Amino acid sequence: MDRRKFLATTTIAGMGAATVGAAANPATGKAPSIIGNRLPSDTVRLGFIGTGLRGRSHIGLALKRDDVTVSAICDTDPDALGRASKLIADAGWPKAVEYTGSDFAFEELLARDDLDAVIIATPWLWHTRMAVKAMKAGKYAGVEVSAANTLEECWDLVNTHEATGVPVMILENVNYRRDVMAVLNMVRKGMFGELIHTECGYQHDLRFVKFNDGKQAYGGGVEFGEKGFSEARWRTAHSVHRDADVYPTHGLGPVGMYLDINRGNRFVSLTSTSTKSRGLHDYIVNHPQGGPDHPNANQRFKLGDVVTTVIRTQNGESIIVSHDTNLPRPYSLGFRVQGTKGIWMDINKSIYLEGMEPAHSWQEAAPLLQEHDHPLWKKYEERATGAGHGGMDFFVLHAFVEACKAQVQTPLDAYDAAAWSAVTPLSEMSIAAGNAPQAFPDFTRGLWMKRRQDFAMDDRY
Repeated sequence: MDRRKFLATTTIAGMGAATVGAAANPATGKAPSIIGNRLPSDTVRLGFIGTGLRGRSHIGLALKRDDVTVSAICDTDPDALGRASKLIADAGWPKAVEYTGSDFAFEELLARDDLDAVIIATPWLWHTRMAVKAMKAGKYAGVEVSAANTLEECWDLVNTHEATGVPVMILENVNYRRDVMAVLNMVRKGMFGELIHTECGYQHDLRFVKFNDGKQAYGGGVEFGEKGFSEARWRTAHSVHRDADVYPTHGLGPVGMYLDINRGNRFVSLTSTSTKSRGLHDYIVNHPQGGPDHPNANQRFKLGDVVTTVIRTQNGESIIVSHDTNLPRPYSLGFRVQGTKGIWMDINKSIYLEGMEPAHSWQEAAPLLQEHDHPLWKKYEERATGAGHGGMDFFVLHAFVEACKAQVQTPLDAYDAAAWSAVTPLSEMSIAAGNAPQAFPDFTRGLWMKRRQDFAMDDRY
C-alpha cells in the first residue's frame, strides 16, 4: 500500500477519535496526518493575502503548477489587486475572488471553506496577526519574512500552532539557495568538521527601495510613507522608529539549519551594537529630487546604519549577524561557515579544507559546491530555472505546497519562525540597554533536545 493510501485508510479508521486541531508533536516536528477532517490531496487550494511585488511573484510561480488552484486574492491596494488578477487571467486561469476595501478584508478570505492554505506577503506588521488567524481558520499559513516583530508575536505563532495543530511556514527562500544547500550537504557529510563559528546577515543597499516618489517605481526618489511607492509606504517606517536588526532571517535561516537550531541545539543569548545613523539622511540631502531644504531632510532615523549581533548557542558555537541596508555597498549575505576542518565564505566565493594544497590558501568554492550539489537541486533544477532569486523561490513555494498536499508539518516551522524572528526585538532590547546580553526564549519549551533534524531530507522538499 502506498503512503497516500495508508494515510487515508488509517485516518478514516481513527476518525471517531480524531479531534479538529489536534496539536502537532513538537518532539518529532510532525503535524497530524490531517488538519481537522481533511485528507491528503493531490491539489492545494491557495489563497493569497498581499498581491504587491512579492505576492505576485508567488502567484506567478503558483500559476505554473498543476497541483494548485488560485481561488482567492486579497489586498488593500486596488492597483496591486488588479495586477494580480491580470496575471491570473493572462495565464488562462479562472478569475480568483477578490477581497479588498479594508485592512481586515483578509478575514473574509479566511472564512471561505474552499481554501486549504494561504500565502501571506503583506507589510511586516501584519504577518503574525494574519498567520495566527489563518491557523485558527484551519488553513496552512505560509508567511513571508520576517514572521514576527515582537517576542509576544513570536509566542503567538508557537502557541497558536500548538493549540490548533495547523502548521505555519516561514517562507525563507535563502534556505534553498543553491550554494547554501550545497554547503548544508557538506556540513552534514562532516567536511567542515565540528562547526565552531558562523557569520551571516542582510547587507544590501536598499535606499532606492526605502525612498520613492511614486512615479519611478523602483527608480528611487526621496519620499516614503503616504507619498511613497510599494515598500517605501511602510518599510521605511521601521528605520524611523526602531534601532534593531529588523530583517535577520535571510542569514539566520541557513545558519539555523547548519547548527541544528531547534533540533538538538538552540539560540541562548545575544548582544547587539548599532552605529550612528547617517546613510538615509545623506541620501535625501544629496538626491536630485531632495536637498537640504526637502521636508524629509529633517527626518530623524533611529535605525543605525550597521547593526551587529553576536549570538551564543547551547552547543557552544558563535554567530555574527549583520544588518546593513542604508549605505552604498554591493549585495552580500556574508555567509561564513567555519569548523575544525575548514571554512567557506560566500563573499569571496572561496573555501579552504584542511589538507588542501597549497596550504592555507583560498580555493575557488565552485567545483566543490558543484560536486556536493544538494539532491533537491539535482532533482528540481529544471523546474526551478527562471524562478525568482536564482531559482530558490521555486523551492520555498514547492516545499509549502508539498507539505499542504501531504497534510504534514512544513520543513520550516513555527519554532523556526519564532526563533529567527526573535532577533529583531532582542537586538532592539540589547541596543537600548547599552549592548547588554539578552536571553532567547526557548520556544520549544525544552523539546529542542528531542526534535530531529529533517530539513531538506525528504526527496520531495
